[in-house]
Amino acid sequence: MADFTKDKKWGKKKIEKEDLLEVPEGWKEPGISKEDNPHGMLAESSFATLFPKYREKYLRECWPLVKKVLGDYSLKAELDVVEGSMSVATTRKTWDPYIIVKARDLIKLLARSVPYEQAIRVLEDDVACDIIKIASLVRNKERFVKRRQRLIGPNGSTLKAIELLTGCYVMVQGNTVSALGPYKGLREVRKIVEDTMKNIHPIYNIKTLMIKRELAKDPELKNESWERFLPKFKSKNIKLASGEYFLKSSHKKARVEAEKKEKQKLKEEKRKEKRSQSFVPPKESSVVPKKKLKTSDDSKVNVEELKKKIKKAQ
Repeated sequence: MADFTKDKKWGKKKIEKEDLLEVPEGWKEPGISKEDNPHGMLAESSFATLFPKYREKYLRECWPLVKKVLGDYSLKAELDVVEGSMSVATTRKTWDPYIIVKARDLIKLLARSVPYEQAIRVLEDDVACDIIKIASLVRNKERFVKRRQRLIGPNGSTLKAIELLTGCYVMVQGNTVSALGPYKGLREVRKIVEDTMKNIHPIYNIKTLMIKRELAKDPELKNESWERFLPKFKSKNIKLASGEYFLKSSHKKARVEAEKKEKQKLKEEKRKEKRSQSFVPPKESSVVPKKKLKTSDDSKVNVEELKKKIKKAQ
């Protein structure tokens, strides 16, 4: 009993490094086939989503392809132009129980302006999607538009860098950001998007990903902590504790004018002090000069030498 309690800490069993299994590189989880589930599905599952009016023309063109791909998995797909909705449902012959969730993600991506060629990849086993809602992260409309544009970058360069480093396809459309790719990459994309909306420039996260990419190539550093190599950026945002951030423009202007008046008042006082200094009389020195006392030797005059000097002068 004593030996058993030693291996426990707060009711959890200690897991040693030797007990963990290492997943070999390039290993993929085996998928499911018709032979694994020959009886199919007993109950029907369905999902539906709405799409905007401007997507109607494109969806009409690519819908036959969508129906054909989903038909390979024994799924039904319907496009309702009157209501502006798309729906997918399982049938008795559907053998994969998770494919309906993948089909739901497919119609969501199509509704968010993701092209069919990219959206169809979500049906693969190692590919997933994430639709990030960014409208609620920023209150001010102008500030929201600027930060969304910062995420895209000039000529889409920032968005392209994010796609290359994360291995995901990213689409910024309206109030959402749609990402499609591996699970690890989706987590990184979500962090970059949310940080950008919190006024953290995406270049900071891009630099961190580039450093991690280089460190992963070194087999010696693969299982070590990378904290010492990663850059640490200090936030320079305004402190919100004073409430200054949430003031209206009229209150901010009034505060600025009050500060200006205070500065002018201080300058005026300094000028008055300088002017008044010119009217102050200078202080007289209290030191009395010493008088030279005449000695008796100085009063005596040498008559003979004086005569000689006069003769020379004549």
